[in-house]
Formats: sequence, C-alpha cells, structure tokens
Amino acid sequence: MRRTDVGNPDYYHQVVDCQWACPAHTNVPEYIRLIAQGRFTDAYLLNRESNVFPGILGRTCDRPCEPACRRTRVDGKPVAICRLKRVAADHRDEVTHLLPRAPEKKNGKKVALIGAGPASLSVANDLMPLGYQVTIFEKFAKPGGLMRVNIPAFRLPEQVLDEEIGYVTGMGVDVRYNSPVDSLKALLDTKAFDAVFVGSGAPKGKELEIPGRHDSDQVFIGIEWLASIHFGHVESVGKRVLIIGVGNTAMDCCRSAKRLGATDVKVVARKTRKYFKASPWELEDAEEEQVDIVENREPIRFVIEHGKLVGMEFKKFESVEVNGKLEQTVAGTEILPCDTVILAIGQDNAFPFIERELMEFGKWDMPVVDKTTFMSTRPGVFFGGDAAFGPQNIIWAVEQGHQAAISIHNYCQGVPVGERPQRGMELRSTRMGLHQWSYSNDYNPAKRQKMVHVELKKRFATMSTEVEVGFSAEQTAAEVQRCLNCDVQTHFTESQCIECDACIDICPVDCLTLTPSADEAVIRQHLTAPAVNPEQALFASGALKQTGRLMIKDENVCVHCGLCAERCPTYAWDMRKFTVLIPHAGEQVAEPAATGAR
Repeated sequence: MRRTDVGNPDYYHQVVDCQWACPAHTNVPEYIRLIAQGRFTDAYLLNRESNVFPGILGRTCDRPCEPACRRTRVDGKPVAICRLKRVAADHRDEVTHLLPRAPEKKNGKKVALIGAGPASLSVANDLMPLGYQVTIFEKFAKPGGLMRVNIPAFRLPEQVLDEEIGYVTGMGVDVRYNSPVDSLKALLDTKAFDAVFVGSGAPKGKELEIPGRHDSDQVFIGIEWLASIHFGHVESVGKRVLIIGVGNTAMDCCRSAKRLGATDVKVVARKTRKYFKASPWELEDAEEEQVDIVENREPIRFVIEHGKLVGMEFKKFESVEVNGKLEQTVAGTEILPCDTVILAIGQDNAFPFIERELMEFGKWDMPVVDKTTFMSTRPGVFFGGDAAFGPQNIIWAVEQGHQAAISIHNYCQGVPVGERPQRGMELRSTRMGLHQWSYSNDYNPAKRQKMVHVELKKRFATMSTEVEVGFSAEQTAAEVQRCLNCDVQTHFTESQCIECDACIDICPVDCLTLTPSADEAVIRQHLTAPAVNPEQALFASGALKQTGRLMIKDENVCVHCGLCAERCPTYAWDMRKFTVLIPHAGEQVAEPAATGAR
C-alpha cells in the first residue's frame, strides 16, 4: 500500500467530512470554535467567505454537511451545523465596514447577470471587488429571486434577505428592477457587455395533466401559488387542501395553507416516506403544524361536481422493499375530499428568452453547460444555479456562482476558462505542552439541542411570524461542544516512530494498526477494528525504520481525540489544525503552506 500524500490538500479536506460535503466547502469546525469563544462576528465573516449568505442559509440550507458529520457515528445525531450558522448571523456586530469593497477605479470590463437570485448575487459578490462593472437584470421589483418569492417569510424573514443581499448590491452593482430580459440575442447584439451570466432559476412548476385539471379555478401550481401569496394576490384558501408532492416546496405550500385558514391539509405522496425529497426537519415542522402526510397514493383525476372541485381520486398502493428497491402493487382507489389542490411535483427550467441558434441545447431542453467552467457552447455566456443543471438548494447556487465568477474573470482577462486556481492548505501544530492543546479535545456527551418554535396559535396569526426562534445562549454553549474538531488532524511523522504500540493501546476506537505492507484490500481485512466505510480513506505511512511495517489509520473511525499524540513518547503523532485554502475569482494559492515543526 502506497504512502499517503498528506501534502495534497484534498486528503485532509476529505477527512473534515462536514466541510467536504458542503458544496461551498465552508470551514465548519473553525466557525463553530469561534462561536464557542463568543466571537460571533468572526464566525459570520468566515462563513461569508464561502457561502455569501450566512443568515439566509442558516435558516434555509438543505444541510448536506449534517448527514456527513462524524458526530453521527458517535451518538447518532449530527452537530446542528446549520442552526449554529444562524447563531453567528443573529448575534454578530455590524459588519459593513469589514466586507470587501469595490475599487473606485474599474478594470474596464462589464458583465451582465440575468436574474438577481443567489447564483447571480454570488457572481457579483466575487467580481465587484476586482473592479468589474456588474449589471443585474431582474424581472421583479426586489432582488433575491426564488429565495424571496418562493420561501415563505415564516421561514426566511424579509429583513434577513434585504440585509444580506444589500451587502452585495451595496458595492455598487447596477440592479435594474422590473427589467426582464426578453431576448438574449438582443442583449448580446448591444455589445455592451464582455460576458453574460444566466442565473434565472427554474421558474416553471410542473403540470399534472389528468382529467378535470382545467375544470376548476381551485387547482394551483405550487411555486406560482407561493409567489402569489408573497405579492399579496392570494389571501385565502379552501378549508380542505391537498398538496400533491413531497419536496420542500410542498412543505412550504402546506404550511402556508394553514396560515391562510385551511383546517384540513394533506400532503399526498406516491411513495413511502423513505423516498420523500423533503428534508426530514421540513416534514417534522409540517406535522407539528397538524399537516397529514398520506403515502402510497397516485392521482387519477380531479372530482368536479356542478363546476366545483370537491375531491381528488387516487390509486392506492401497497409497498414493500425488495433487495433495497421499492415495489408497489395497486390496492384499489380512494377519493379524498378537498376544496383546493396545489401541485408541487417539481420545477422545470424555462428559457423563452434564449434563441436556440445562439448555443447548443440538450436533454430536457437545457443549455449544454460545462460542469467545471459553467460556460455554455456560446463563448462568454455562462450559467449557474437552477438555470445550469436544474433545481437544487441555495448553497449549490452559491458555489456555482463562485466557479462561474472564476471563469468569467479568466474569460475577460484572456485566460482559458479551464485554468482553475489550485487549492492550498495550512497545517499547524496545536501542541502547547506535553498534554495540552490549543483546542478542546474533551468529549462532551451533550445531546443535540432541540430548536424552540413559536407556539401554534401565534405562528398562524400572520404569514410573517418566524417559526424558529433560534438557539438560546445555553443551547449554543451545549451544541458547540458536540463538535469533534475533525479539522485538527492526527499528523504522523514516521521517522520518529519507535513502534512501541502506545498509540494503538490507548486509542479508544481502535482506528490504528501496525501491519506489514500489502494491498489495501488485504490490509482492510486485518485492521484492529473493521473498516466499515470503504469510501473513506485509510492513512498509510511509509515503511517504519524498525521493522518496515506500516502505520495504518482508518480515517472513518477516528474521532480526533488526540490521545495518540498525548501518549506518543517521541512526538511521532501530533495534532495539527488543517485549513484548506480555496481561491475565488482573482485569487491564487500557489503552493501548500508550511506544515509546521516536525
């Protein structure tokens, strides 16, 4: 088995599972430590370097970091990473003077952004400090895109949106409101811009063409219905409401219906709960608000009597798992009574403003976009967010905005868009004495903190009452201690090892093994503890000078407690804080930083 190259930034980065899983690679352990120290402003600014909208994402993120959290392997519950992000956003000081600014002298390049959603705003955030003149064409009267019109205020207050978007537009972005782009060709023909970024989202809700669909005015498309609520066009709903679909949009629809006066709200799914697209916490919040989740139902027709919608007929299924796959058999039909139906079965992209001769379009009538550079087949025209590859969460749009900004900067400066700035890293010892470290490595048995919600009666009184009140100081203090500091790496220097086995003896999770060299498949069969996750790497040292054996560590099992480094008599093991350096547009990280004393 080959010696592990710990000088490659990706190796230790993958060990920080939460940060690796985050599309924007936010430095989760570091901002949690800053929160633990009461340094909320510093934690907020660290968040903002990568995810741009900490307050927004602290309320709405899909949290890909949390399923990856190593704490889950200890007590079954991840650290409440997303909610701690909100803590930093809610308790920070004024930060305007600490944020990047646009220089007075511009670089002569002009960039147009179509849509003022999270992807476009992230592009503007990265390009404005480099001296670009950025113009955003936005069809609505306010920025934010679907963050504003499709996420209800009871989840995302308008003032949070306004403030964090204002940090970007306040750099001098020329935002032209109520200005939809009707023709990309016409925009390009003006030759007013050196590059164009399309961040128009996926604004078209999917239809359900079954009998009766167009025989009532009480059948709505979910994202259109949510937008109508936002703009004040919808102020009431029927008492009995069916939501078709079980994504996060469906959860926003059913909870909005309760606030508009519905008393009987059901969300109807074709499959079982395991296959729902909605986030688990969204489902929990809906059920707390007395929404019924109905499984194993497929819509057949709308039931119309005397021109009025009175119900919906469904095919019923019985479901079983066979070899990990869901198998369903028809078990009859059922009519569920209703006054209103809201269709939330997905979203599609829509590009009526893009003439097809301008660029290549592929499957699902989507533009062909390079997944690394985000450039279309038309040089100088870039895509990001939902407009690039279909509906995803805000954090994906932000990261795609970062990558598109790199490409736009390269394109405008005459550099091939495929040339990407390389990542670097810092690796610094945390040793402060024989048995003392500059971070807390004690295991804290605290349970995951439960978010407190506003009582039902109060939250149903208005559409804008935020349901989650945020963590208290006591909850925050308990939750930050649950983080295992996975970015503090167990760094091994093989030349100092005397093969005394002290580290192996003291390791509480048996993640270390001394073994003769062999193929990885063979070594995995002879580890001190079984390697249950083959997708995560084994660390392998070079040949040790005493016997030529290898020191092996299963990165999946290690909990970064530091006991190996405390016990080692020769300092062959050290606890070193790892920081991955991820450049954005106009930045370079040429070489990995020094790894500290050996």
